[in-house]
Amino acid sequence: MLSPSPARQGPGPIPPDTLRRLGLTLRRRVAGRLPGGHPTRGTAADGTELSQLQPYVPGDDVRRIDPSASARTGEPHVRRLVPERAVTTWVVADVSPSMAFGTVGRLKSDVAEGVVDVVARLAVQHGGNVGLALGGARLLPPASGRVALAAVRGAIGAGVVADGNDGGGLGVALERVARLARMAGSVVVVSDFRDDDWAGPFRQIAARHSVVAVEVHDPLEAELPDAGLLVFSDPETGEVVELDTSDPGVRAALAQAEAERRAGVAAVLRRAGAQHVALGTGDDWLRELGRVLR
Repeated sequence: MLSPSPARQGPGPIPPDTLRRLGLTLRRRVAGRLPGGHPTRGTAADGTELSQLQPYVPGDDVRRIDPSASARTGEPHVRRLVPERAVTTWVVADVSPSMAFGTVGRLKSDVAEGVVDVVARLAVQHGGNVGLALGGARLLPPASGRVALAAVRGAIGAGVVADGNDGGGLGVALERVARLARMAGSVVVVSDFRDDDWAGPFRQIAARHSVVAVEVHDPLEAELPDAGLLVFSDPETGEVVELDTSDPGVRAALAQAEAERRAGVAAVLRRAGAQHVALGTGDDWLRELGRVLR
C-alpha cells in the first residue's frame, strides 16, 4: 500500500507558461509501426505535425513562416500542419521506499511526482494517451483527457510503499509495461535506479520505444559530511550499517562507490539509446527537465 511520507514537500509550483514551452517528442524512430496509427481529432490548424512547406500567400499566418526554407528558396515559405498522430506515453515511476529520501529542499518522491505530472500533462495534449505504472504496486492503463490526468495525479500523489517493501521493484514495473505496450510509443522512467533488477527489462523497452530516463538523486548520497558515528538503515531491506563518518577514508570509499554506481546506470541508459536527465532534490527540477522536453 502506498502512503505519503511525513516529510513530503510536494513538487512545488508548475507555472503554465513554463509548461507551454515544453513538449514530448519522439527522440528517434522506434521499432515497429510508427507511433499513433491514426491522427487525433482536430483541424489542421490545431496540429503540430509538419505536412509540407508552401510559398506564402496573403492571409497565411505569418507565425508559421519557416526561416530556413525561406532563406533557401529566396521567398517566404510557411509550414502546413496537420493534427499529430496519437501517441501513447507510458510513465514508469519508482515508488520504492528509497524514493522517500531527501536532504535538500525536497524528497526524491516529490521531484518524481512533479515529473510525472508534467509528462502526463504533455502526453494528453492533442488527444494523446498516458498510462502509469507505479513499481509493482499499481498500474493505470493508457487513457486520454482530464479524467486520465486526474487519475495519474491521484495515483502518484499517494506516495511510496512502506519501509521493508520494495513495491515489486522497478524491474517488475518495466516488465509489465514491456508486455502491455505493444505499439511503439514513448516511455518515461522516473527512478533513482538503485534497484538491481531494472537493466534487462529497460533494454527490452528501449528496443521498441523512445525512452526518457529521469534519474532522481540527493547530494547526501554522493558525499557524506563528517558527522561522527552514524547508523544507516536500508528502507527496503531493513539492513542496518554503522559507519564512522569522521574517517576520511570511509567517506572517500562511499563517495567512490556511489560515483561508480551512477556511472554504471548512465552506461546502461546510454547503450540502450535512452535520453538521460538527472535531477537533484536541491535543483530547480522543472528548469532542468525543460532542457530535455523541448
